[in-house]
Amino acid sequence: MRILVVEDDRDVAGFVVKGLREAGHTVEHVDNGRDGLFLAASETFDAIILDRMLPGGVDGVRLLETLRAQQITTSVLFLSALSGVDDRVRGLRAGGDDYLTKPFAFSELLARVEALSRRGRSEVPATKLAVADLEVDLLSRTVKRSGQKIDLQPREFRLLEFLARHAGQVVTRTMLLEGVWDYHFDPQTNVIDVHVSRLRQKVDKPFGSSLIHTVRNAGYMLRAE
Repeated sequence: MRILVVEDDRDVAGFVVKGLREAGHTVEHVDNGRDGLFLAASETFDAIILDRMLPGGVDGVRLLETLRAQQITTSVLFLSALSGVDDRVRGLRAGGDDYLTKPFAFSELLARVEALSRRGRSEVPATKLAVADLEVDLLSRTVKRSGQKIDLQPREFRLLEFLARHAGQVVTRTMLLEGVWDYHFDPQTNVIDVHVSRLRQKVDKPFGSSLIHTVRNAGYMLRAE
């Protein structure tokens, strides 16, 4: 399993990450809500272990509510020192799948995460993304619009796929740099503008209507006009 751990307590995070990796899982860890929200929304995980109280201006409940509003259904286990009934109910009503209070036994945490994974296995992963008359086939790595095949370079396909996975949402330059180019900082390059321009020439211009829109001072959005 690929698991995201969003936990700001260094000792707890180290304990959890070490145990999950020893159990054979791939683990990503961030220590604040802002980075947790970005990773959870831009990458694919089998489960998320989420602390309730987080720095970065985004607490665990707000983070999860934002994910669910974006139709991201990744299983989430809340991990929190807040053990009251009202706290647990709020976490579950925000979209949490399970709630474990601190302190906890790692064996129970692992069993709960693996149970969440088994629940989600019946869901068939999407193999195609569609926006209006645009279709992106993730298996054959092909793109069609109005039934007409569009030839894209590998990087152009990754860019379009990223936009399609976030259709109807503003995709920032930082998200594109990290999600498509694997840059973790802004290198002051026009690489995004160049590739978006090329993509528009292929995806929009021949068809008379635009799907790729510029959102001023924010980024880009793929949506029907």
